[in-house]
This record gives sequence, structure tokens and C-alpha cells, in this order.
Amino acid sequence: MGAQIKSFFDEATYTATHIVSDRETGKCAIIDSVLDFETASGRTSTRSADQVIGYIQGRDLEVEWILETHAHADHLSAAPYLKEKLGGKTGIGAHIKDVQRVFKKIFNLEPTFQPDGSQFDRLFEDGERFQIGELEVNVMHTPGHTPACVTYVIDDAAFVGDTLFMPDYGTARADFPGGDAATLYQSIQKIFRLPPETRLFLCHDYKAPGRDEFKWETTVADEKANNIHLGGGVPREDFAKMREERDATLSIPRLILPSVQVNIRAGALPPAEDNGVSYLKLPLNRF
Repeated sequence: MGAQIKSFFDEATYTATHIVSDRETGKCAIIDSVLDFETASGRTSTRSADQVIGYIQGRDLEVEWILETHAHADHLSAAPYLKEKLGGKTGIGAHIKDVQRVFKKIFNLEPTFQPDGSQFDRLFEDGERFQIGELEVNVMHTPGHTPACVTYVIDDAAFVGDTLFMPDYGTARADFPGGDAATLYQSIQKIFRLPPETRLFLCHDYKAPGRDEFKWETTVADEKANNIHLGGGVPREDFAKMREERDATLSIPRLILPSVQVNIRAGALPPAEDNGVSYLKLPLNRF
């Protein structure tokens, strides 16, 4: 296998960022990066992204891609900062346009914001293939958590974003705008059709009760057999009922409002106003 995978975990947002590099060429991709954000002060910092930069520069890797599995609601993307420092092209699933249209209305964004995905360098369709050096990447559209979720399949690994968590924690919520529990089930079954030994790299781990360590790698076989929400062949109707009832009890993610505004812009902050400062909106009584 030509793929080497290194992961960094940000405990503040429970996010795993993955670096996939081709051993033959030294080309690499960064998947689901984190820009640190302090809600009380409104300040951003690059501690998490700088760890990624240090790893890449320390091994003389060349960044070809800065990829997102979806427009995250729980952390801000560091894609623009990483692109400035390391180069590479940004990519996300083509259905980001659906997410942008919804949230442009919710946040009443500036008229110049175009919900056409043009903020990213590449929009991937289901089944599309591209390269990281000599490594071939297969894109699977896996909606349900959001309409734009994709899974990147590289060698014997798949990067599934928020679609699945560790088997002892379950599956993604499906109550965000455009989310759907039955669709999520179908997407997970699509992932389950990968070879059973396929390694699944997750974007988050919230550490199920009783487990001591954070984890973000599992396998198709382990998820199919042991996932607490649908392992062992739970029917779609039962899963959807469970997921919808569970979602109704969940609080809104702590960083959803700043995160979505930034992430639908490919990680860019909103345009600065006439005083040179960028502002994030807080829609009252909307969520």
C-alpha cells in the first residue's frame, strides 16, 4: 500500500484531522482541518493547523489537496491558512451548493455571496476519481448528516466525516437543515459495501462512557457487527425512528453558528466591513 496516514486530534472540538500521503511521491492531502476559535472573545488561532504544518514540512511532503468531508457544524476549517502556507487545492462534495443556499437565507448573507460552490477549487461528484500523487481517490456521496457529505476512499482506507462514529458511540445526527435519517442509513449501507477490512477514519470522537481513550479509526467489519445504532443488520425504519427520536433530545452544537458561516465559504471569514473587521452573525430565535 502506498498511503501513509497521520492523524491529529483536537480535544477542544473532538475533531480528528487526517494527513494522507503517498509514500512514492511525497504528495499529500489534508482532510478536515481545524481553525481554533474562542467563542467568548471571538478570536481565532492556528495552533491545531500549525501542528499539521509542522508534520508536513518536517517530512518534506507536498500538499496537493485540502479536503472537507462536509461543511462542519462543530469546528471552523483552517483551509485558507493551510493553503497560504502549504499550497494545494481545496475540495468538497458538489452538494455544498445545497447547503450554501439554505444558510445564505438563514444568515441573510451579503448579496455578493454566491451559493455555487465557487469558493472551493474543486467540487466532487459521486463516483468521481482524482489523484494524490500515485494514490487514486474515489469519492462517495454519503448524505444524511448533511446533503453535501462525502467519503473519500483511498487504498484500504475511507474517510467518512461525521457519518459514522466509533461503534460504541453510534452515528451522526440527521436533524440539520437538509439532513435525513433514512438517507443517512442508506449512505452507511453504501460504506458497509466496502471490503470488511477497510479502515474507517472518523472526523470526531466524543468518547463513549466507560472508554478511557479517544479513538478515530475502526473498520467496516467492526461497524457492521457492533455499531450501537445499526450494527447487526438493524432495519432502516427502526434506525430512522431511533435517530429522529434521539436527535429531538440533542442540544445544538456549541460552534454551529460561527462554524457554518465560515465553512460554507471554504474556511474564509466573512468580508471585512468598512472598519476593517469581519463579523459573524447570530440569528436570534432561529434555532
